[in-house]
Amino acid sequence: MNRRDFLQSGGIVSVSLAFAKAERLFSQVTTLDRWRTFQVTTRVEVLKTSGATRVWVPAALVTETPFQKTLANTFNCEGGTAKIVDSKTDALGIIAAEFPAGVRPILTVTSRIATKDCAVDLTARGTTPKESRAELEHFLRPTKLLPTDGIVKATASQITRGTNTDVEKARAIYEWIVDNTFRNPKTRGCGAGDIRFMLESRDLGGKCADLNALYVGLARAAGLPARDVYGLRVAKSEMGYKSLGASSEKVTKAQHCRAEVYIGDYGWVPVDPADVRKVVLEEPPGNRQLEDDMVKKARARLFGSSAWVERRACRFPHVSAGGNDRRPPRQPRSGQLQV
Repeated sequence: MNRRDFLQSGGIVSVSLAFAKAERLFSQVTTLDRWRTFQVTTRVEVLKTSGATRVWVPAALVTETPFQKTLANTFNCEGGTAKIVDSKTDALGIIAAEFPAGVRPILTVTSRIATKDCAVDLTARGTTPKESRAELEHFLRPTKLLPTDGIVKATASQITRGTNTDVEKARAIYEWIVDNTFRNPKTRGCGAGDIRFMLESRDLGGKCADLNALYVGLARAAGLPARDVYGLRVAKSEMGYKSLGASSEKVTKAQHCRAEVYIGDYGWVPVDPADVRKVVLEEPPGNRQLEDDMVKKARARLFGSSAWVERRACRFPHVSAGGNDRRPPRQPRSGQLQV
């Protein structure tokens, strides 16, 4: 289930973001080391129920990173029960709530996060501590939507032919995606991320979960550990891009997926070819060329840096109304939710 599918089927949407202590979104009081604090509140209400109701909402990262610290994940579900379920390997936390029949199901999740910009200087010698072999193997594995054989492997081999280092491989895949894909405004949600279908059909259009998933799959097929990272844009673009920053304290439409690739001594490096294509399509006045100055600046910046709040490997809330299936369903019935 992708994010827009959920929101369109869910009816009224209200997801709000504010600084702790009710500071305004764009006041951005910054500490000396550039850490900023945000508070994100998600409220989910199931409007039509049948029997017991279960709701799953992603929390902020449960593992600290060099650029994000989760200060608190709190939740409230009056009349029901809830707990946080985490996966340390993916730094993933999910608030899982259950409401008995007859109870009005409302789940509110509040996350307080300290975050700062993330940038990796690939021109200098890296000194980042090595990740464990087990973690790197985890992010090399194929999945249903991220296969690493067949056309994916063949495409990765073709793209990286003639490269000599992991940095060159990672860069070659990034440049290929920027040159050969496009952002499709008609794609629902953030996209399905079915990279084999994209390559076999030669339809390389989509949104962030398509284009950046393509990066992850191609990188894994080329032997580079890589992963999707799902999160929220929580502030204006420091580079002045209207298409890349949050426009208000309501961040319902600010969900985004980028990618990370593991490169030797540099560790996890953020990459975002999908946002380059977003600048091409959406940055006013729109439909810019790859040779446009703003596009070229974004292209240079988005290989190695990012700035946002992460909810890693999550799409958006899942809901189950009735039945005994405790797994998050693919899509809720139309009109049953208020988020």
